[in-house]
Amino acid sequence: MEIIITVPNDDSLKISVLASSSSGNATYIETPKHHVLVDAGLSGKKIKEAMESIGKDINTVDSLFVTHEHTDHIKGVGVLARRYNLNVYANQKTWEAMMPKIGKIPEDEIHVFQHNKIMSLDDLDIESFAVSHDAIDPQFYKFYHNGKEFVILTDTGYVSDRIQKTIENADGYLMECNHDVEMLREGFYPWPLKQRILSERGHLSNEDGAHTLMDVIGNKTKQIYLGHLSHENNTKKVARHEVTEVLEDHDFGVGHDFMIHDTDPAIADPLITL
Repeated sequence: MEIIITVPNDDSLKISVLASSSSGNATYIETPKHHVLVDAGLSGKKIKEAMESIGKDINTVDSLFVTHEHTDHIKGVGVLARRYNLNVYANQKTWEAMMPKIGKIPEDEIHVFQHNKIMSLDDLDIESFAVSHDAIDPQFYKFYHNGKEFVILTDTGYVSDRIQKTIENADGYLMECNHDVEMLREGFYPWPLKQRILSERGHLSNEDGAHTLMDVIGNKTKQIYLGHLSHENNTKKVARHEVTEVLEDHDFGVGHDFMIHDTDPAIADPLITL
């Protein structure tokens, strides 16, 4: 009798938020043909350890997408690119701003990816979109694979109608919830810094993040990560409470229709399949 062995066809989009906070950011995204990072705001060693903690080998990563040149997003870019021969993607102005900070990397690893464009890497499509932040030319990304979509949106002071249209009804979001407004206003930051954070070129508050989610969540949406929390002006508990309260007050099915996940500056979220 002939024995037929079937091998599962795992054609899924997998994600893990390796780190997210005002001190360091990195996200891992996997398809059958590509393993990519978005930002590398920790040391190369810490990103390698974060990958190992979710059962992945950093040697399998082939590409790195950079959102903007702030240190909490590029600290490990140079080291990772040189050590693991990564293709690094960023727009032209971001390259010009970050090159003095990351050191020399091989020319064939430098790729210009302008905002409001779509590029394809075999089985992974990536759409870039401009945001409003106090960096030279910040952009974030929407990833597509096999009918699934994952959006990363942090480091923006507001969300335009164009961005909302671009990111609506994704399967998963990493959404900025940087600060609680009252904690920020009553905190020890100097007033100019408070103004910068609260401005349209600053960061989304917990309430801003919640209202953005209200505008973009669709029937496909199943996983939401609350990201880029400030150490001084927010906590996981406060962010989750404020976002959940706003969504539930508007009859969104938190914990039923979709799940909300915390993120951490030092502990990677488990790898999940969208």
